Amino acid sequence: MKTAELRLGLAAERKAVETNLRRLLNGEKGVPARLKSAMRHSLMSGGKRLRPILALWTWDAMAGKSLQKGLGRAKVMDAACALEMLHTYSLIHDDLPAMDDDDLRRGRPTCHVAFDEATAILAGDGLQALAFCVLARAGGSRAGKLVDLVGRSVGPAGMVGGQQNDLDSEGVRVTSALVRLIHRDKTARLLAASMSCGALMAGKGSAVLDRIEKAGMDLGLAFQAADDILDVTATSAQLGKTVGKDEAAGKATWVRAEGLTSARRRMERLGQKGAKGLKDALPAGPGRDRLLTLAGLMWNRDR
Repeated sequence: MKTAELRLGLAAERKAVETNLRRLLNGEKGVPARLKSAMRHSLMSGGKRLRPILALWTWDAMAGKSLQKGLGRAKVMDAACALEMLHTYSLIHDDLPAMDDDDLRRGRPTCHVAFDEATAILAGDGLQALAFCVLARAGGSRAGKLVDLVGRSVGPAGMVGGQQNDLDSEGVRVTSALVRLIHRDKTARLLAASMSCGALMAGKGSAVLDRIEKAGMDLGLAFQAADDILDVTATSAQLGKTVGKDEAAGKATWVRAEGLTSARRRMERLGQKGAKGLKDALPAGPGRDRLLTLAGLMWNRDR
């Protein structure tokens, strides 16, 4: 698939995701007005919507003739939106003064700047809890497996643990192994889980899910390696967030551990390995081609 064609598809899918996110959030009754405004501020602030699209397009590529064994796309869309809620919750908390202390996200004031720190914490908490409610409703007979899969990816041995390791690494000697550990848990696990969710909801079993997860982890690591590189090569206007803060804070990045040239090589190795694993795990067809093109864009950000 050509990149230009893919970008049109991404724009249409992103619009559909945002319409459903708005519906899900607006449908929650009894939420204090200021809290809902804070949740909306961060959830509807744009962004790539990569995680929900990975879930949807993995499902598209895998459902096919086995659709009767899986769940319909409307349910997958809800689960995909739950993944975006979890991602947004992590960004709200990541930006807090006690964490990365950032005032810009997606080109807009971060939640604690636009509202206040306490409200931002609650907005993140609210999005996390709402996400698991949505997953449970969307999963049907697979709800338990779906919630467990996603919960492990964002829990204390996943994204939350990765954030702790990231905080603990500030100012210490950084090794490539430490960077890999942090990037694996903080970023790659949720990206891999997004693809695994699509496969699970298409009715696939553990063997396929394992292959999808491994490919997703490699692609997630390549994605974060690209972020490390962009933090020292791009501008805030290009990224919609403050650049250079990782370096200034002494964060564990592959650029800091290995240098820019080696970090680029690592990104390419991981990206190519992930793409190969994904290609081998998916049935041939337009859905696979589309997903593979998107996988390439996860780490080739200049295309």
